[in-house]
Amino acid sequence: MHKQIYVNLPVDNVERSKAFFTALGFGIEPRFSNEHAVSLIVGDNIYAMLLEKPMFQSFTPKPVANAKESTEVLVCLSCESRAEVDALVAKALAAGGRAPREPQDHGFMYGHGFEDLDGHIWELAYMEPNASPAAAG
Repeated sequence: MHKQIYVNLPVDNVERSKAFFTALGFGIEPRFSNEHAVSLIVGDNIYAMLLEKPMFQSFTPKPVANAKESTEVLVCLSCESRAEVDALVAKALAAGGRAPREPQDHGFMYGHGFEDLDGHIWELAYMEPNASPAAAG
């Protein structure tokens, strides 16, 4: 059986978040989306559930973190190339996101990322297929 992963993130406005992520090229899974939630297709069996804060709060007795003020999770996605990393960051910036730091080039690994409209940080990484940290350093 193939496992699936659903990363649940609280958002202020589902439609605004949906527009942001579709501008980056993410697909939407309509079976798991409604006026209070949108299901982003991140990859095979990988989804990000963007839930309006009251809906998100219904799943936990703990307070919901404000991602613009604190960080609870860093979502990291692998990319096929350095160009894909840079292109996704450029799309995020054009759609209203921001880059929380400069790109990181470690030789065998290249990374950059963006902060979405609700402050969640999405790290993007490309790893050279035939390199390892030990071989690179």
